[in-house]
Amino acid sequence: MGRAFHETLRAAFQEIAKSADGRKRAVIDASRSVDDVARLKDEIEGDILLHGSNTLVHGLLERDLVDVLRLMIFPVILGIGKRIFPDDLDDKIVFELTDHRQYGSIVVHDYTRQGR
Repeated sequence: MGRAFHETLRAAFQEIAKSADGRKRAVIDASRSVDDVARLKDEIEGDILLHGSNTLVHGLLERDLVDVLRLMIFPVILGIGKRIFPDDLDDKIVFELTDHRQYGSIVVHDYTRQGR
């Protein structure tokens, strides 16, 4: 697992694109990130993992580019925060729970897009 993780292509989504640091990375300008993810999805085999950008997830959901959602639930109540899912999607997107795991108080849910 560790070797595969380190040899996997990584992409950095930034407000302003900068040059990569020599490791296998793609630097993607945040203003064009959804288009770049669509291009990567056509160009590479395997999974594309995205961590921590609800703005990018909104765009990917709107463009029908999300096949699997892995939601990690940490039981901390902050009172405010950004929404994971956009309010203004044109069509309902249906995912089904395909796996779940628990690590102490953290729960991980895997959801797969129906029909994929």
